[in-house]
Amino acid sequence: MADQHPGPDGSPAGELGELLGVIAQLREHCPWMGALTHASLVEYLLEEAYEVAETIEDGHPDSELLGELGDVLLQVVLHARLAEERGAFTFDDVARGLGAKMVRRNPHVFRPDGTLQDSFPATIDQIVQKWDAVKRAEKPGRKNPFEGIPQALPALARAHKSLDRAARAGVAGPTAIEAGPFATEEELGNQLLAVVRSAHAGGFDAERALRGAVRQYQQQASRNPEGPYPAPS
Repeated sequence: MADQHPGPDGSPAGELGELLGVIAQLREHCPWMGALTHASLVEYLLEEAYEVAETIEDGHPDSELLGELGDVLLQVVLHARLAEERGAFTFDDVARGLGAKMVRRNPHVFRPDGTLQDSFPATIDQIVQKWDAVKRAEKPGRKNPFEGIPQALPALARAHKSLDRAARAGVAGPTAIEAGPFATEEELGNQLLAVVRSAHAGGFDAERALRGAVRQYQQQASRNPEGPYPAPS
């Protein structure tokens, strides 16, 4: 099989090389696979990521998580293959760059040469501070704490991420307001942002919490279409 990456039999490198070879052959011989582009793959990447989240949050068996993680890996392999075909970079470049980034951004664990430090920080706050310091050093021109947060994130998740960035940068959060009724969508939006702020302050993930509440409602409504439905616990 062409384009296999060498590795010991049965080793992760060997299995990965086999996968890369399979994808290379599919790109060459499968018309559907051959027509894929980075843009056309975006919807699948998002869908597969959400399926992993659902598998974890619903407590599905490890066998299901195994399969869903494979589907996410497929997206990474496909994007890397498309880039390799046009001579941009390879999967090895992706892996190499990621490894170097992890070493560079975790100086509390690694020395610059990748060897382990003699001691390690005791608190999460120390780790976050070091991580943020390295990111600032990598991108000294970035002054806006919200730069780099994807616009395509779901609104609750983007609000949560924005508040997290603001807190770490010492930027004030939105002003708390009382709950509705709402005269405009702007008022509703402000209230939702305030709810996310409260969730963030309490260490909760608003996006995950809403997914869980919707999931519980769907289960209740499926069992009893007439209601009523108690508030999610």
